[in-house]
Amino acid sequence: MVNNTRVNHKLIKQALLIRRVEQRFLDLFSKGLLNGTVHTCVGQEFSALAFAGQLKKKDFVFSNHRCHGHYIAFTNDYRGLLAELMGKASGTCAGIGSSQHLCRDNFYSNGIQGGIVPVAAGYALANKLKKNGAIGVVYIGDGTLGEGAIYETMNIISKWEIPLLIVCENNFYAQSTPQDVNLAGDIQARAEAFGIRTWKGDTWNPDNLMNQAQESINYVRETGKPAFHLVETYRLNAHSKGDDDREPEEVDDYRQKDYLIRFEQEDQQYYKQYFDKIENEINRIVQELMEEHELALDKYYLPEKETHSIIQWTPVENTKKRQVELLNRFFKSVMAEDERTVFIGEDILSPYGGAFKVARDLSFNHPERVLSTPISEAAIVGISNGLALNGMKPFAEIMFGDFILLAMDQIVNHAAKFHHMFNLQVNCPLVVRTPMGGRRGYGPTHSQTLDKFLLGIDNTKLIALNTLIDPGKIYNAIMKEDHPVIVIENKKDYGKRVGAFKKENFIAEESDGKYPTVRVRPAVSSPEITIVVYGGMLEIGLEVMDKVFMELDFKPELICPTSIHPLDLTPILDSVRQTGLLFVLEEGSVAGSIGSEIIASVVENIDVPVRAKRIGALPVPIPSAKSLEDQVLPSADFVLQTIEKTLER
Repeated sequence: MVNNTRVNHKLIKQALLIRRVEQRFLDLFSKGLLNGTVHTCVGQEFSALAFAGQLKKKDFVFSNHRCHGHYIAFTNDYRGLLAELMGKASGTCAGIGSSQHLCRDNFYSNGIQGGIVPVAAGYALANKLKKNGAIGVVYIGDGTLGEGAIYETMNIISKWEIPLLIVCENNFYAQSTPQDVNLAGDIQARAEAFGIRTWKGDTWNPDNLMNQAQESINYVRETGKPAFHLVETYRLNAHSKGDDDREPEEVDDYRQKDYLIRFEQEDQQYYKQYFDKIENEINRIVQELMEEHELALDKYYLPEKETHSIIQWTPVENTKKRQVELLNRFFKSVMAEDERTVFIGEDILSPYGGAFKVARDLSFNHPERVLSTPISEAAIVGISNGLALNGMKPFAEIMFGDFILLAMDQIVNHAAKFHHMFNLQVNCPLVVRTPMGGRRGYGPTHSQTLDKFLLGIDNTKLIALNTLIDPGKIYNAIMKEDHPVIVIENKKDYGKRVGAFKKENFIAEESDGKYPTVRVRPAVSSPEITIVVYGGMLEIGLEVMDKVFMELDFKPELICPTSIHPLDLTPILDSVRQTGLLFVLEEGSVAGSIGSEIIASVVENIDVPVRAKRIGALPVPIPSAKSLEDQVLPSADFVLQTIEKTLER
């Protein structure tokens, strides 16, 4: 029997509200008044109330695709949720995120399984650094336990003692797949293996679950350590709006265990009283929303306005210092001046100071904000996302650019999306920096130039350092960015002196603006060939200029942008209008490349005929043997031969 003396009726009314909202979503969907998808939590309501419903306002919640109950329990904003799924401007995210992507008052959800866990850890870490006493809950499902990002994060939150409670709602199915098909071992043992304290409860005994949840919440708050709470439950509806292949007898058995169904059967008077009041309220809200307007595109998407101001060029400054020294000097300075700054990555603690010594001495000066991680690229960037969402300015170092692909989900499906997906309510100003490029004999997995895979990520800037611009100037501009930035640092450039330019026949200049473009032009007369390079290919480009001038008797002009995306086309267009010949050099292979994008953009925007050629590496893994590496990567001689053949044609 239902023991109503122990489970207070306020809790029952809250659970019934969540259930009726969820059931109304299915009803609206069947009538064509919702689109997309709806993952209801019918049967799991008490899990939402036990954890999200018992947090403080200063705390936070991260949730997943089945997030409606968590959202209502934490915010009580069921009107905003109804409006959101109905696509109305007054919705939680104005209808942009809809069922799976909600944001309000420290509540965040994303439909990508597993990826929210490191983000939640970073958010909790920011609270720890701020010493504000806030904690957080992140909800996952049993199906999410197949994702590696969870285990990367469990390891880190345990070692760093991050105040985060992971709540695993075990409903025994990953969409349509029974748990015994794809999950090995014991769920609690997974967390315990990382030294994390665990609890276990279920939604069929709400009073016990509420008490257990309060205990685990108190543990995290009082100790500052992470915890893991396993909640056995069962969704009474299909995974989404249909396609339920479970045995009807199994579902019916769990219906008989469901607390709200038992309450309806045994306390019909109270149930009807609560039901009618909730139903009337939902009916009223839905009726109001039927008449409400939707969000206009110009209120959601405001593209940057193009400017066509005249570029001012000034001579490149010779700093007489190596690039790595200038990078290290910048980080020492900014970490001393700005307590929001966090430096995070692998092997960065001093005296080692990182694989390329950019982090030298930083951990001596700022031990709390220089965080050396395990080999966990997804967690590194995910934690940085959470730090950024919570007001910090994280710089995430990926030791080798080759490894950045392991963090692409965090860049593409989290960092790049938060601002627009949550209707401009938040910013995520993380910075991911990584050394790219070959020519050091590191072989197929440590020498790649993967820049093209980072190009054109929405709402994300792609910056490439070069050896003619002070990197401190670039990073000072990056500090002011409100959105994600990826910075490519060529590993061969670290030891070179910035601004060291000596060529009799050419003048090196940089444009004004926060991300300057380098122009190397003939000292006298007009250019006849335009060569575009970026990053580590600047050295090859400068060598090619001499060869083109001396051996082919053509006057070249070199353009080297710092901002690759978005790209300021003006210097390139100004040059190509004079030359009609465009060669784009890059260290990676050319299929689907940055060179392809530059040439396409030039052709779209220029008003004179132009002949263009991409020049890059051979499309094979980069060999370790120097003789072979030199043949695979574009050398100055290879570039010269390609230019000569093009000119002959």
